[in-house]
Amino acid sequence: MTTCRPSPIVTLSARQLSEQIHAKQLSSREVMSAYLAHIAAVNPGVNAIVALQDEAVLMREALAADEALARGESAGWMHGMPQAPKDLAMTRGIRTTYGSPIFRDNVPATDSVVVERVRKAGAILIGKTNTPEFGLGSHTFNPVYGATLNPYDPTRSAGGSSGGAAAALALRMLPVADGSDFGGSLRNPAGFCNVYGFRPSMGRVPYGPAPELFLPQLGCEGPMARNVADLALLLATQSGPDDRTPQALPADPVLSTLTPRNVASVLDVDLSGKRVAWLGDWNGYLPMEDGILPLCEQALRFFPDFGVSVESIAPPYPPEKIWQTWLVHRHFLTGNARMALYTNPATRAQLKPEAIWEIEGSLDMPATDLYAASVQRSAWHQALQRTFTRFDYIAVPTAQVFPFDVTEHWPTSIAGRQMDTYHRWMEVVVAWTLSGCPVISVPVGFSAEGLPMGMQLIGRPRDDLSVLRLAAAYEKVRDWVGDRLPGALTG
Repeated sequence: MTTCRPSPIVTLSARQLSEQIHAKQLSSREVMSAYLAHIAAVNPGVNAIVALQDEAVLMREALAADEALARGESAGWMHGMPQAPKDLAMTRGIRTTYGSPIFRDNVPATDSVVVERVRKAGAILIGKTNTPEFGLGSHTFNPVYGATLNPYDPTRSAGGSSGGAAAALALRMLPVADGSDFGGSLRNPAGFCNVYGFRPSMGRVPYGPAPELFLPQLGCEGPMARNVADLALLLATQSGPDDRTPQALPADPVLSTLTPRNVASVLDVDLSGKRVAWLGDWNGYLPMEDGILPLCEQALRFFPDFGVSVESIAPPYPPEKIWQTWLVHRHFLTGNARMALYTNPATRAQLKPEAIWEIEGSLDMPATDLYAASVQRSAWHQALQRTFTRFDYIAVPTAQVFPFDVTEHWPTSIAGRQMDTYHRWMEVVVAWTLSGCPVISVPVGFSAEGLPMGMQLIGRPRDDLSVLRLAAAYEKVRDWVGDRLPGALTG
Protein backbone atom coordinates (compact mmCIF):
# COMPACT_ATOMS: atom_id res chain seq x y z
CA MET A 1 0.00 0.00 0.00
CA THR A 2 1.36 3.43 -0.96
CA THR A 3 2.23 5.66 1.98
CA CYS A 4 1.65 9.41 2.15
CA ARG A 5 1.74 12.20 4.67
CA PRO A 6 -1.86 13.48 4.76
CA SER A 7 -2.80 17.14 4.56
CA PRO A 8 -3.62 18.63 7.99
CA ILE A 9 -7.09 19.36 6.60
CA VAL A 10 -8.07 15.68 6.31
CA THR A 11 -6.79 14.93 9.80
CA LEU A 12 -9.19 17.43 11.38
CA SER A 13 -12.19 15.99 13.16
CA ALA A 14 -15.55 16.66 11.55
CA ARG A 15 -16.34 19.04 14.40
CA GLN A 16 -13.11 21.01 13.83
CA LEU A 17 -13.72 21.03 10.09
CA SER A 18 -17.18 22.47 10.57
CA GLU A 19 -15.92 25.16 12.93
CA GLN A 20 -13.08 26.21 10.63
CA ILE A 21 -15.32 26.36 7.55
CA HIS A 22 -17.87 28.48 9.38
CA ALA A 23 -15.15 30.76 10.81
CA LYS A 24 -13.84 31.11 7.23
CA GLN A 25 -10.46 29.80 8.34
CA LEU A 26 -10.87 27.17 5.63
CA SER A 27 -12.89 27.43 2.44
CA SER A 28 -14.97 24.53 1.18
CA ARG A 29 -12.83 24.60 -1.95
CA GLU A 30 -9.67 24.09 0.12
CA VAL A 31 -11.35 21.24 1.98
CA MET A 32 -12.62 19.59 -1.20
CA SER A 33 -9.25 19.93 -2.93
CA ALA A 34 -7.42 18.40 0.05
CA TYR A 35 -9.81 15.47 0.33
CA LEU A 36 -9.83 14.69 -3.40
CA ALA A 37 -6.02 14.76 -3.51
CA HIS A 38 -5.84 12.49 -0.49
CA ILE A 39 -8.39 10.08 -1.95
CA ALA A 40 -6.42 9.93 -5.19
CA ALA A 41 -3.30 9.00 -3.22
CA VAL A 42 -4.79 6.51 -0.75
CA ASN A 43 -7.99 5.00 -2.15
CA PRO A 44 -6.32 2.84 -4.86
CA GLY A 45 -4.68 0.87 -2.05
CA VAL A 46 -7.96 -0.10 -0.37
CA ASN A 47 -10.87 0.47 -2.80
CA ALA A 48 -13.11 2.02 -0.16
CA ILE A 49 -14.69 4.90 -2.11
CA VAL A 50 -16.47 4.05 -5.36
CA ALA A 51 -18.51 6.01 -7.92
CA LEU A 52 -16.26 9.03 -7.30
CA GLN A 53 -17.80 12.09 -8.94
CA ASP A 54 -16.14 14.45 -11.41
CA GLU A 55 -13.65 16.75 -9.71
CA ALA A 56 -14.71 19.84 -11.67
CA VAL A 57 -18.34 19.34 -10.64
CA LEU A 58 -17.39 18.86 -6.99
CA MET A 59 -15.23 21.98 -7.01
CA ARG A 60 -18.16 23.97 -8.40
CA GLU A 61 -20.35 22.68 -5.57
CA ALA A 62 -17.65 23.69 -3.09
CA LEU A 63 -17.50 27.15 -4.64
CA ALA A 64 -21.27 27.47 -4.30
CA ALA A 65 -20.97 26.50 -0.62
CA ASP A 66 -18.33 29.22 -0.11
CA GLU A 67 -20.47 31.80 -1.87
CA ALA A 68 -23.47 30.91 0.28
CA LEU A 69 -21.42 31.24 3.45
CA ALA A 70 -20.11 34.62 2.27
CA ARG A 71 -23.77 35.73 2.11
CA GLY A 72 -24.27 34.50 5.67
CA GLU A 73 -26.16 31.40 4.53
CA SER A 74 -25.13 28.13 6.20
CA ALA A 75 -27.07 24.96 5.42
CA GLY A 76 -25.95 23.36 8.67
CA TRP A 77 -22.99 21.96 10.56
CA MET A 78 -21.90 19.87 7.53
CA HIS A 79 -21.84 22.89 5.22
CA GLY A 80 -19.27 22.30 2.46
CA MET A 81 -18.00 19.00 3.90
CA PRO A 82 -17.42 15.99 1.61
CA GLN A 83 -19.53 12.88 2.16
CA ALA A 84 -19.84 9.49 0.44
CA PRO A 85 -22.94 7.49 1.45
CA LYS A 86 -22.83 3.73 1.59
CA ASP A 87 -23.72 2.10 -1.72
CA LEU A 88 -26.89 0.62 -0.21
CA ALA A 89 -28.32 4.11 0.29
CA MET A 90 -30.08 5.70 -2.67
CA THR A 91 -28.36 8.85 -3.94
CA ARG A 92 -30.13 11.12 -6.37
CA GLY A 93 -28.08 11.47 -9.54
CA ILE A 94 -25.25 9.20 -8.32
CA ARG A 95 -24.93 5.55 -9.27
CA THR A 96 -26.29 3.21 -6.59
CA THR A 97 -25.51 -0.45 -7.32
CA TYR A 98 -26.18 -2.17 -3.96
CA GLY A 99 -23.03 -4.09 -4.88
CA SER A 100 -25.03 -6.09 -7.44
CA PRO A 101 -24.41 -6.45 -11.17
CA ILE A 102 -28.18 -6.31 -11.59
CA PHE A 103 -28.06 -2.64 -10.59
CA ARG A 104 -24.71 -1.81 -12.13
CA ASP A 105 -26.16 1.20 -14.02
CA ASN A 106 -28.84 2.24 -11.52
CA VAL A 107 -29.03 6.01 -10.92
CA PRO A 108 -31.86 6.85 -8.47
CA ALA A 109 -34.09 9.87 -8.90
CA THR A 110 -34.46 10.30 -5.11
CA ASP A 111 -32.34 10.10 -1.98
CA SER A 112 -32.69 7.81 1.01
CA VAL A 113 -33.79 9.64 4.14
CA VAL A 114 -30.28 9.64 5.65
CA VAL A 115 -28.80 10.98 2.42
CA GLU A 116 -31.48 13.63 2.16
CA ARG A 117 -30.63 14.76 5.69
CA VAL A 118 -26.87 15.13 5.22
CA ARG A 119 -27.49 17.06 2.01
CA LYS A 120 -29.84 19.34 3.94
CA ALA A 121 -27.11 19.80 6.58
CA GLY A 122 -24.79 21.05 3.84
CA ALA A 123 -22.73 18.01 2.87
CA ILE A 124 -21.40 17.62 -0.67
CA LEU A 125 -21.67 14.07 -2.00
CA ILE A 126 -18.40 13.00 -3.64
CA GLY A 127 -19.27 9.35 -4.34
CA LYS A 128 -20.25 6.18 -2.48
CA THR A 129 -18.58 3.72 -0.11
CA ASN A 130 -18.24 0.09 -1.11
CA THR A 131 -20.45 -2.69 0.26
CA PRO A 132 -21.05 -6.41 -0.34
CA GLU A 133 -23.88 -7.42 -2.64
CA PHE A 134 -27.14 -6.23 -1.00
CA GLY A 135 -25.14 -5.87 2.22
CA LEU A 136 -25.16 -9.65 2.71
CA GLY A 137 -22.16 -10.85 4.68
CA SER A 138 -19.74 -9.02 6.91
CA HIS A 139 -17.01 -8.84 4.27
CA THR A 140 -17.02 -6.09 1.63
CA PHE A 141 -16.60 -7.48 -1.87
CA ASN A 142 -18.84 -7.53 -4.93
CA PRO A 143 -18.67 -8.16 -8.70
CA VAL A 144 -19.21 -4.48 -9.53
CA TYR A 145 -16.33 -2.82 -7.67
CA GLY A 146 -14.32 -5.69 -6.16
CA ALA A 147 -13.12 -5.98 -2.57
CA THR A 148 -12.33 -3.31 0.00
CA LEU A 149 -9.05 -3.98 1.78
CA ASN A 150 -8.23 -3.45 5.43
CA PRO A 151 -6.40 -0.16 6.09
CA TYR A 152 -4.12 -1.85 8.63
CA ASP A 153 -3.30 -4.87 6.45
CA PRO A 154 -4.33 -4.90 2.77
CA THR A 155 -4.28 -8.70 2.71
CA ARG A 156 -7.21 -8.73 5.17
CA SER A 157 -10.93 -7.92 5.11
CA ALA A 158 -12.22 -4.50 6.14
CA GLY A 159 -15.39 -6.17 7.43
CA GLY A 160 -18.84 -5.30 6.24
CA SER A 161 -21.24 -4.48 5.10
CA SER A 162 -20.11 -0.91 5.84
CA GLY A 163 -16.51 -1.89 5.08
CA GLY A 164 -15.95 0.88 2.56
CA ALA A 165 -17.14 3.48 5.07
CA ALA A 166 -14.94 2.15 7.87
CA ALA A 167 -11.82 1.91 5.71
CA ALA A 168 -12.40 5.40 4.29
CA LEU A 169 -12.68 6.81 7.81
CA ALA A 170 -9.59 5.04 9.09
CA LEU A 171 -7.56 6.42 6.18
CA ARG A 172 -8.98 9.95 6.63
CA MET A 173 -10.74 9.95 3.25
CA LEU A 174 -14.00 11.10 4.91
CA PRO A 175 -14.63 13.21 8.03
CA VAL A 176 -17.64 11.05 9.05
CA ALA A 177 -19.54 8.27 7.30
CA ASP A 178 -22.93 6.63 7.26
CA GLY A 179 -23.58 2.91 7.29
CA SER A 180 -26.32 0.40 7.87
CA ASP A 181 -26.61 -2.60 10.16
CA PHE A 182 -28.65 -5.80 10.18
CA GLY A 183 -26.03 -8.37 11.17
CA GLY A 184 -23.33 -6.13 12.61
CA SER A 185 -22.67 -4.02 9.52
CA LEU A 186 -21.97 -0.82 11.48
CA ARG A 187 -20.16 -2.68 14.26
CA ASN A 188 -17.96 -5.31 12.63
CA PRO A 189 -16.19 -3.01 10.13
CA ALA A 190 -15.67 -0.44 12.89
CA GLY A 191 -13.93 -3.11 14.95
CA PHE A 192 -11.92 -4.34 11.95
CA CYS A 193 -10.78 -0.80 11.01
CA ASN A 194 -10.17 0.84 14.42
CA VAL A 195 -13.02 3.39 14.25
CA TYR A 196 -16.40 3.87 15.96
CA GLY A 197 -19.66 2.44 14.62
CA PHE A 198 -23.06 3.04 16.20
CA ARG A 199 -26.21 0.98 15.73
CA PRO A 200 -29.01 3.28 16.99
CA SER A 201 -32.11 2.22 18.89
CA MET A 202 -34.81 0.74 16.70
CA GLY A 203 -36.63 3.67 15.06
CA ARG A 204 -34.09 6.33 16.03
CA VAL A 205 -33.03 6.88 12.40
CA PRO A 206 -35.90 6.81 9.89
CA TYR A 207 -35.63 4.06 7.31
CA GLY A 208 -36.62 4.43 3.69
CA PRO A 209 -38.11 5.25 1.34
CA ALA A 210 -38.96 1.59 0.76
CA PRO A 211 -41.93 -0.37 -0.60
CA GLU A 212 -42.59 -2.00 2.82
CA LEU A 213 -42.30 0.16 5.94
CA PHE A 214 -43.84 -1.80 8.84
CA LEU A 215 -41.96 -5.11 8.98
CA PRO A 216 -38.24 -4.19 8.64
CA GLN A 217 -37.38 -3.76 12.33
CA LEU A 218 -33.92 -5.35 12.31
CA GLY A 219 -32.03 -3.42 9.65
CA CYS A 220 -31.18 0.20 10.42
CA GLU A 221 -28.91 3.03 9.33
CA GLY A 222 -26.51 4.93 11.55
CA PRO A 223 -23.24 6.84 11.90
CA MET A 224 -19.54 5.95 11.85
CA ALA A 225 -16.72 8.25 12.89
CA ARG A 226 -13.18 8.54 14.23
CA ASN A 227 -14.35 9.96 17.55
CA VAL A 228 -17.50 9.86 19.64
CA ALA A 229 -18.34 13.58 19.37
CA ASP A 230 -18.41 13.41 15.56
CA LEU A 231 -20.46 10.22 15.78
CA ALA A 232 -23.02 11.96 17.99
CA LEU A 233 -23.25 14.94 15.63
CA LEU A 234 -23.96 12.73 12.63
CA LEU A 235 -26.50 10.70 14.62
CA ALA A 236 -28.26 13.94 15.51
CA THR A 237 -28.47 14.80 11.81
CA GLN A 238 -29.79 11.36 10.88
CA SER A 239 -32.30 11.11 13.74
CA GLY A 240 -35.82 12.40 14.19
CA PRO A 241 -39.28 11.54 12.89
CA ASP A 242 -40.28 11.41 9.26
CA ASP A 243 -43.87 11.09 8.09
CA ARG A 244 -42.78 8.56 5.45
CA THR A 245 -41.47 6.18 8.15
CA PRO A 246 -44.28 5.14 10.51
CA GLN A 247 -42.06 3.54 13.17
CA ALA A 248 -39.60 6.43 13.58
CA LEU A 249 -39.07 7.63 17.15
CA PRO A 250 -39.83 11.23 18.19
CA ALA A 251 -36.89 13.60 18.30
CA ASP A 252 -34.63 13.10 21.30
CA PRO A 253 -34.71 16.39 23.27
CA VAL A 254 -30.93 16.37 23.82
CA LEU A 255 -29.65 14.72 20.65
CA SER A 256 -31.62 17.14 18.52
CA THR A 257 -29.80 20.12 20.08
CA LEU A 258 -26.23 18.92 19.47
CA THR A 259 -23.85 21.29 17.69
CA PRO A 260 -20.07 21.30 17.16
CA ARG A 261 -19.81 23.79 20.03
CA ASN A 262 -21.83 21.95 22.67
CA VAL A 263 -21.38 18.27 21.83
CA ALA A 264 -18.28 17.74 23.99
CA SER A 265 -19.94 19.19 27.08
CA VAL A 266 -23.17 17.24 26.49
CA LEU A 267 -21.23 13.97 26.32
CA ASP A 268 -19.07 14.77 29.36
CA VAL A 269 -21.07 13.61 32.38
CA ASP A 270 -20.30 11.94 35.70
CA LEU A 271 -20.74 8.18 35.28
CA SER A 272 -19.84 7.28 38.86
CA GLY A 273 -21.81 4.30 40.08
CA LYS A 274 -22.76 3.00 36.64
CA ARG A 275 -22.38 -0.74 36.11
CA VAL A 276 -21.33 -2.80 33.08
CA ALA A 277 -22.15 -6.49 32.67
CA TRP A 278 -19.39 -8.34 30.79
CA LEU A 279 -20.87 -11.22 28.81
CA GLY A 280 -17.72 -12.20 26.93
CA ASP A 281 -18.23 -15.40 24.93
CA TRP A 282 -21.56 -16.28 26.57
CA ASN A 283 -19.92 -18.74 28.94
CA GLY A 284 -18.07 -20.57 26.17
CA TYR A 285 -21.03 -20.79 23.77
CA LEU A 286 -19.37 -18.54 21.17
CA PRO A 287 -16.02 -19.67 19.74
CA MET A 288 -13.47 -16.85 19.78
CA GLU A 289 -10.15 -16.46 18.04
CA ASP A 290 -7.29 -16.29 20.54
CA GLY A 291 -6.56 -12.78 21.73
CA ILE A 292 -10.00 -11.18 21.36
CA LEU A 293 -11.31 -11.69 24.89
CA PRO A 294 -8.07 -10.45 26.53
CA LEU A 295 -8.15 -7.23 24.46
CA CYS A 296 -11.74 -6.53 25.54
CA GLU A 297 -11.00 -7.37 29.17
CA GLN A 298 -7.96 -5.10 29.09
CA ALA A 299 -10.14 -2.26 27.77
CA LEU A 300 -12.68 -2.84 30.53
CA ARG A 301 -9.95 -2.33 33.14
CA PHE A 302 -10.00 1.37 32.22
CA PHE A 303 -13.68 1.75 33.15
CA PRO A 304 -13.13 2.19 36.92
CA ASP A 305 -10.97 5.22 35.99
CA PHE A 306 -14.20 7.07 35.20
CA GLY A 307 -16.30 5.52 37.95
CA VAL A 308 -17.85 2.56 36.12
CA SER A 309 -17.66 -0.93 37.61
CA VAL A 310 -17.53 -4.12 35.53
CA GLU A 311 -18.85 -7.54 36.50
CA SER A 312 -18.92 -10.80 34.55
CA ILE A 313 -22.37 -12.36 34.23
CA ALA A 314 -23.86 -15.64 33.06
CA PRO A 315 -25.88 -15.63 29.83
CA PRO A 316 -29.27 -14.04 30.59
CA TYR A 317 -31.05 -16.18 27.96
CA PRO A 318 -30.28 -19.43 26.09
CA PRO A 319 -28.11 -18.26 23.15
CA GLU A 320 -29.12 -21.16 20.90
CA LYS A 321 -32.73 -19.92 21.07
CA ILE A 322 -31.58 -16.45 20.04
CA TRP A 323 -29.77 -17.93 17.02
CA GLN A 324 -32.83 -19.89 15.87
CA THR A 325 -34.96 -16.75 16.26
CA TRP A 326 -32.41 -14.86 14.17
CA LEU A 327 -32.48 -17.41 11.32
CA VAL A 328 -36.25 -17.15 10.95
CA HIS A 329 -36.30 -13.35 11.01
CA ARG A 330 -33.32 -13.10 8.65
CA HIS A 331 -34.82 -15.47 6.09
CA PHE A 332 -38.21 -13.79 6.28
CA LEU A 333 -36.99 -10.21 5.93
CA THR A 334 -33.99 -10.65 3.64
CA GLY A 335 -35.49 -13.38 1.51
CA ASN A 336 -38.80 -11.69 0.80
CA ALA A 337 -37.16 -8.35 0.08
CA ARG A 338 -35.28 -9.93 -2.87
CA MET A 339 -37.97 -12.38 -4.00
CA ALA A 340 -38.68 -10.59 -7.29
CA LEU A 341 -35.02 -10.95 -8.29
CA TYR A 342 -35.22 -14.68 -7.56
CA THR A 343 -38.40 -15.37 -9.52
CA ASN A 344 -36.91 -13.75 -12.62
CA PRO A 345 -34.45 -16.29 -14.13
CA ALA A 346 -32.31 -13.53 -15.69
CA THR A 347 -31.69 -11.77 -12.39
CA ARG A 348 -31.55 -14.96 -10.33
CA ALA A 349 -28.49 -16.00 -12.30
CA GLN A 350 -26.72 -12.86 -11.09
CA LEU A 351 -27.46 -13.32 -7.36
CA LYS A 352 -24.68 -14.52 -5.09
CA PRO A 353 -25.22 -17.84 -3.24
CA GLU A 354 -25.84 -16.14 0.11
CA ALA A 355 -28.75 -14.18 -1.35
CA ILE A 356 -30.26 -17.30 -2.89
CA TRP A 357 -29.89 -19.17 0.41
CA GLU A 358 -31.77 -16.45 2.28
CA ILE A 359 -34.53 -16.29 -0.32
CA GLU A 360 -34.99 -20.07 -0.50
CA GLY A 361 -35.13 -20.18 3.29
CA SER A 362 -38.22 -17.99 3.13
CA LEU A 363 -40.05 -19.84 0.35
CA ASP A 364 -41.90 -22.43 2.44
CA MET A 365 -41.78 -20.69 5.81
CA PRO A 366 -45.15 -21.04 7.55
CA ALA A 367 -46.57 -18.07 9.38
CA THR A 368 -46.54 -20.16 12.56
CA ASP A 369 -42.71 -20.26 12.43
CA LEU A 370 -42.50 -16.49 12.18
CA TYR A 371 -44.92 -16.03 15.05
CA ALA A 372 -43.03 -18.51 17.22
CA ALA A 373 -39.75 -16.71 16.45
CA SER A 374 -41.35 -13.41 17.42
CA VAL A 375 -42.47 -14.95 20.72
CA GLN A 376 -38.89 -16.05 21.36
CA ARG A 377 -37.62 -12.60 20.48
CA SER A 378 -40.11 -11.13 22.95
CA ALA A 379 -38.87 -13.50 25.67
CA TRP A 380 -35.29 -12.40 24.95
CA HIS A 381 -36.43 -8.78 25.30
CA GLN A 382 -37.95 -9.49 28.72
CA ALA A 383 -34.81 -11.31 29.89
CA LEU A 384 -32.71 -8.37 28.79
CA GLN A 385 -34.90 -5.91 30.69
CA ARG A 386 -34.31 -7.97 33.84
CA THR A 387 -30.57 -7.66 33.24
CA PHE A 388 -30.93 -3.90 32.87
CA THR A 389 -32.51 -3.69 36.32
CA ARG A 390 -29.08 -4.64 37.73
CA PHE A 391 -26.76 -3.16 35.13
CA ASP A 392 -26.68 0.02 33.07
CA TYR A 393 -24.75 -1.45 30.14
CA ILE A 394 -23.64 -4.77 28.68
CA ALA A 395 -20.29 -5.39 26.99
CA VAL A 396 -19.31 -8.10 24.50
CA PRO A 397 -16.68 -8.37 21.74
CA THR A 398 -17.52 -6.86 18.38
CA ALA A 399 -16.37 -9.91 16.43
CA GLN A 400 -15.28 -13.50 17.00
CA VAL A 401 -12.30 -13.32 14.63
CA PHE A 402 -9.69 -10.73 13.74
CA PRO A 403 -9.74 -9.40 10.15
CA PHE A 404 -9.36 -12.46 7.92
CA ASP A 405 -7.87 -13.15 4.50
CA VAL A 406 -9.51 -10.85 1.97
CA THR A 407 -9.73 -13.70 -0.57
CA GLU A 408 -12.02 -15.72 1.73
CA HIS A 409 -15.76 -15.16 1.39
CA TRP A 410 -16.26 -15.76 5.11
CA PRO A 411 -14.58 -17.67 7.95
CA THR A 412 -15.64 -21.31 7.81
CA SER A 413 -14.30 -22.21 11.27
CA ILE A 414 -13.35 -20.48 14.51
CA ALA A 415 -11.15 -22.15 17.14
CA GLY A 416 -11.77 -25.50 15.46
CA ARG A 417 -15.56 -25.10 15.36
CA GLN A 418 -17.21 -25.20 11.93
CA MET A 419 -19.52 -22.37 10.86
CA ASP A 420 -22.75 -23.65 9.29
CA THR A 421 -23.91 -20.39 7.64
CA TYR A 422 -22.26 -17.41 5.97
CA HIS A 423 -23.02 -15.25 9.02
CA ARG A 424 -22.56 -17.74 11.89
CA TRP A 425 -19.07 -16.35 12.48
CA MET A 426 -20.73 -13.04 13.45
CA GLU A 427 -23.18 -14.57 15.94
CA VAL A 428 -21.85 -12.23 18.65
CA VAL A 429 -23.83 -9.32 17.13
CA VAL A 430 -27.14 -11.14 16.61
CA ALA A 431 -28.66 -10.84 20.08
CA TRP A 432 -28.24 -7.07 20.03
CA THR A 433 -29.79 -6.69 16.59
CA LEU A 434 -32.84 -8.56 17.87
CA SER A 435 -32.94 -6.45 21.03
CA GLY A 436 -33.44 -3.11 19.28
CA CYS A 437 -31.06 -1.56 21.83
CA PRO A 438 -28.45 1.09 21.00
CA VAL A 439 -25.00 -0.44 20.47
CA ILE A 440 -21.62 1.16 19.84
CA SER A 441 -18.44 -0.58 18.73
CA VAL A 442 -15.40 1.02 20.37
CA PRO A 443 -11.77 0.17 19.51
CA VAL A 444 -9.93 -2.01 22.05
CA GLY A 445 -6.55 -2.47 20.44
CA PHE A 446 -4.62 -4.78 18.16
CA SER A 447 -3.57 -8.40 17.90
CA ALA A 448 0.08 -9.46 17.94
CA GLU A 449 -0.11 -9.27 14.12
CA GLY A 450 -1.29 -5.65 14.26
CA LEU A 451 -4.95 -6.36 13.43
CA PRO A 452 -7.67 -4.18 15.05
CA MET A 453 -10.53 -5.34 17.25
CA GLY A 454 -13.54 -3.68 18.86
CA MET A 455 -15.99 -4.17 21.71
CA GLN A 456 -19.76 -3.63 21.71
CA LEU A 457 -21.29 -1.50 24.46
CA ILE A 458 -25.05 -1.99 24.70
CA GLY A 459 -27.48 0.31 26.50
CA ARG A 460 -31.14 0.25 27.43
CA PRO A 461 -33.69 0.64 24.61
CA ARG A 462 -33.92 4.22 23.31
CA ASP A 463 -31.12 5.40 25.62
CA ASP A 464 -28.73 6.20 22.78
CA LEU A 465 -27.24 9.23 24.50
CA SER A 466 -26.20 7.20 27.54
CA VAL A 467 -24.26 4.78 25.32
CA LEU A 468 -22.51 7.67 23.58
CA ARG A 469 -21.55 9.13 26.96
CA LEU A 470 -20.03 5.84 28.11
CA ALA A 471 -18.05 5.57 24.88
CA ALA A 472 -16.87 9.18 25.20
CA ALA A 473 -15.61 8.52 28.73
CA TYR A 474 -13.70 5.45 27.51
CA GLU A 475 -12.27 7.38 24.55
CA LYS A 476 -10.81 9.96 26.94
CA VAL A 477 -8.71 7.34 28.70
CA ARG A 478 -7.92 5.18 25.65
CA ASP A 479 -7.91 6.83 22.23
CA TRP A 480 -6.89 3.99 19.90
CA VAL A 481 -7.95 5.90 16.79
CA GLY A 482 -5.55 8.74 17.47
CA ASP A 483 -2.78 6.53 18.83
CA ARG A 484 -2.55 3.95 16.04
CA LEU A 485 -2.72 5.25 12.47
CA PRO A 486 -2.80 2.95 9.44
CA GLY A 487 0.61 2.45 7.86
CA ALA A 488 -0.41 4.32 4.71
CA LEU A 489 -0.65 7.53 6.77
CA THR A 490 2.73 7.31 8.45
CA GLY A 491 4.89 7.81 5.35
